[in-house]
Amino acid sequence: MSGEHALGALVQALQRLPGVGQRSAQRMAYHMLQHDRGGAQQLASALQTAVQHVRHCSQCHTFTEGDICPICADPARDATRLAVVETPADQAALERSGAFNGRYFVLMGRISPLDGRGVHDIGAAELMKRASDGVVREVILATNFTAEGEATAHLLGEALRSLGLSVTRLARGVPAGSELEYVDLGTIAHALAARR
Repeated sequence: MSGEHALGALVQALQRLPGVGQRSAQRMAYHMLQHDRGGAQQLASALQTAVQHVRHCSQCHTFTEGDICPICADPARDATRLAVVETPADQAALERSGAFNGRYFVLMGRISPLDGRGVHDIGAAELMKRASDGVVREVILATNFTAEGEATAHLLGEALRSLGLSVTRLARGVPAGSELEYVDLGTIAHALAARR
């Protein structure tokens, strides 16, 4: 493989990352090859190891090295409450809050007709099976507040309610510590509608 071809292949590989375009990928590639070859080797090794050993939890679909992730294996977690999130990153954000002690189900995406992703592409059948295990009592729909996240929450909520489960949705509104004049109008409208 020639040096130019190898460099081009590296740039193309880096462009697969979200938010990384041609110029950013070139800067990363040049930096690693010129200033941090050891870091480049470490990155390559870490990626190879992760691809070989990281898989989906058999219960919640998050990333784990074992069959079951540590959260699903923890007997101290409240198994009657199940939070449904779009991605492992969303799950990690909820965990960092320290406000939720239940279990999770990670959809690994959301319904997006424009991208050709329907309800069958996000693990809805697996969610229904998990939620109807006889232990889960409440399902908290914690999808993002985007058009796709709202559509996903709506469709899943209807299906989950038909199983006789209590279905709730994350609240939304004005962030703590913010000033109303700087908050977007949609957020203010939702905060007024969901006031308590």
